Amino acid sequence: MSASDRPAEASAGPSRRPRSERLRTPFFWLLAAIVLPVMNASVRWRIVDGHKLPKQGAFILVTNHYTQIDPVVTGIAMWKLGRVPRFLAKASLFRVPGLGAIMRASGQIPVERGAGRGADPLAAAGHLLAEGNAVIIYPEGTLTREPDLWPMRGRAGAVRAAVEHGIPIIPMAHWGSQGLMARYGRRISLFQRKPVQIIIGDPIDLGAVAGRMHDKTALESASAQVMHEIARLLGELRGETPPAELWDPAKHDQKETGRP
Repeated sequence: MSASDRPAEASAGPSRRPRSERLRTPFFWLLAAIVLPVMNASVRWRIVDGHKLPKQGAFILVTNHYTQIDPVVTGIAMWKLGRVPRFLAKASLFRVPGLGAIMRASGQIPVERGAGRGADPLAAAGHLLAEGNAVIIYPEGTLTREPDLWPMRGRAGAVRAAVEHGIPIIPMAHWGSQGLMARYGRRISLFQRKPVQIIIGDPIDLGAVAGRMHDKTALESASAQVMHEIARLLGELRGETPPAELWDPAKHDQKETGRP
């Protein structure tokens, strides 16, 4: 990992240096000790513009989603950049013996499915954001249906939460997870190191939607802005031009959740 991708130290000064967020989360260190050796042996990581990820303070990280192993990949990237990864997760996972205990201990956030597209799933993350933590959200809400794994249309929850809490929304794109696990796959391939690339973008300007939280058109436009920026970043990693129009499952007779 390049120098620009290593967590930046707080600047020296007369005030006491803030305690690292990672030092306050011993349970994550245990998870990292288990997961990182396996993943580092299986992945050649490349992080671009890692310095753009805020080192302190609350923010929402939005990224693309195309395999079931994406949370592991994005979580490791965030950990490598000095922040603790916390996700919104299906509430049903918290009821799985063993797994539920791990998710609760690591501060993950349960979200009940079926709340509807108009609901704000990030309301459950408000206490974490208020404490200066970061939350990762996949705006698509599920694995992309786009045939070539480009981002599809997104939901408005991340945009609403960022505006309501007055915090930045940071875009990220990653590419290479499909080498570890196929879309809709359940089997992970850990043999032979696969290249995985991550790129962090600049904060997205949501000024156009401020004060218009009940304007459906404004929210949809801001959500599209977020997804287009993620697609643009992904295009940089892939060396390709993303589609001009975001994929919409409804226009292709595809289900919102599950396999299409």
